[in-house]
Amino acid sequence: MIAFDAFAFVFLAGLVTALATGIGALPFFFLDSISDRGNVALWGFSSGIMLSASLFGLVQEGLAEGAPAEIGVGVLAGVVLVVLAHEVLMDADVDPRAYEEADFKKLILILGVLTVHSFPEGIAVGVSFADLGLAGGTQLFGFAVPLLAVFMTVAISIHNVPEGTAISIPLRAMGVSKWKMVWWSVFSSLPQPIGAVLAFAFVRYAREFLPYGFGFAAGAMIYLVLTEFVPEALDTGADLPRGGKPTLVGGIALGVALMVPLAFI
Repeated sequence: MIAFDAFAFVFLAGLVTALATGIGALPFFFLDSISDRGNVALWGFSSGIMLSASLFGLVQEGLAEGAPAEIGVGVLAGVVLVVLAHEVLMDADVDPRAYEEADFKKLILILGVLTVHSFPEGIAVGVSFADLGLAGGTQLFGFAVPLLAVFMTVAISIHNVPEGTAISIPLRAMGVSKWKMVWWSVFSSLPQPIGAVLAFAFVRYAREFLPYGFGFAAGAMIYLVLTEFVPEALDTGADLPRGGKPTLVGGIALGVALMVPLAFI
């Protein structure tokens, strides 16, 4: 039986990643806008962090726990789930102004869309805590916390900052208040602590599925980077020199350069 305080600890870790999204709105307390080049760089930076966390965190740890085939099955399952979720919500791209104008039905739809985009990140945090309380972890707040969990929580938190900025840009153009931009940014990541707790419970009660869990989280996040983040960056940078590709690549390289050393500490 897993102690309640372990669930609470994992939930708080997921909540930290969600709150980090609100930091992305803080630049608008000092700036009126962010250039397309800056926005593309942020998308690239976020993509680099996600790819690093997936490949050098989740996949690497998964290979230490199971066979490559198990990781592959998990990756495929993660991709399939995101694809199916998108199919269900295929006509439900949410304009940020809908946040401000939502009735109850629209709010449920918005939560569904946000879950598709945010839930895999929560799952990544949750599976990384699989060894919480076991020997070999770093002592934090009375818990033996796996280094992978620290790495993933930091990685997802950093990733969420530019994501919060991207959410805030159109809200700023609509004249939404600064503190409301912070709130809606955090709101967009609220599925993460829930996903973290569910994933943590699953891999602790069904330990034999842990390699699949690592693969699942990695597959879902990599798919989101390739089908959501990169296309969004290229669309934003369409009017920049060479379509913004050099800026995007530079942002990705910066994200990778930041996270790879942390993965091997």
